[in-house]
Amino acid sequence: MGRAAQVLNARIAAGAAILALLAAYYVLADRLRDAPLWLDVALTACVLIPATFALLLPLLPLREARGLAPAGLALVILAVVLGAADFDVPANFVKLFAVALLALWFLGFFERPSWIVLVAAIVPVIDAVSVWAGPTRHIVTEQPQVFDAYSLAFPLPHDGSFRLGLTDVAFFTLFLGAAARWGLRVGWTWVAMVAGLGGTIALTVWADPFGIGGLPALPALAIGFLAANADHVVRILRRTDERVDVALTAVDPTASARFYRQAIGARARDEGSAVRVVADWSTADELGFLVSDLDDAHVRAARNGAEVVYRPRTESWGRSAAYRDPDGNLVVMVERE
Repeated sequence: MGRAAQVLNARIAAGAAILALLAAYYVLADRLRDAPLWLDVALTACVLIPATFALLLPLLPLREARGLAPAGLALVILAVVLGAADFDVPANFVKLFAVALLALWFLGFFERPSWIVLVAAIVPVIDAVSVWAGPTRHIVTEQPQVFDAYSLAFPLPHDGSFRLGLTDVAFFTLFLGAAARWGLRVGWTWVAMVAGLGGTIALTVWADPFGIGGLPALPALAIGFLAANADHVVRILRRTDERVDVALTAVDPTASARFYRQAIGARARDEGSAVRVVADWSTADELGFLVSDLDDAHVRAARNGAEVVYRPRTESWGRSAAYRDPDGNLVVMVERE
């Protein structure tokens, strides 16, 4: 078994272990001794939120997979059925994975990293207005049962829970997936957004400026994403690392475009007699792509039939791997720091 496959299997195993521990806690939470409010906040911010959103990390390699939308919709239906049958704990986690898959599918419609930066700049304002005097405020105050259905629960010992809207879960996944797709800082993005959610809960408990027992979470998520990748965001806005658009002669342009989309994770389209690929750089000898996790990228490339020239390896300047496309062109992937 290769190192990349071992890393992927280890992440899946870790995710399964975290899921099992969380499920056990959720089942037993109402039987535990009541805790002071500060301990409830600390438990949620420092344990439950990080553990829950750690479950999204193994899903990131799926962002280029087919069938994300139908799989997500199938999980939505399953969550509804489980909720109607009062299986609240499994329904809670099914909602998490359903929203995550749909968010990763939606990410596929973003063609440039500047689009996600624009989203991060706009949605916090919309979310704040919605919580302050818009539909979110109305739902929370007038129809709490609707908010319960469209939110993720973090149960507290003995009684009660903190809740996070499924929209917030979707944007968490969208920002994290964007960081992975465009070679940004996935780990620090996750840390910053998790810290932002914890801080939002703490501020809600001790300040509650909107008077509804809740605050908009999207500002913290957007700030976390932008702050963790500040230097990359500046380059994106200045367009100093614009990608190159390359036309390649191909025996079967349809198959070649499919290869670049599925094996390399690149934007590619069939143009009849050629395939047009968006790369990070291009020379007479190779096409180059920057990736945030080379091991994950290698697993995807090998799974989708890329001919391996050399596996992920460490050079004096960083890590890289190389492959041949169906027409024999050299493709190099470099792990971005």
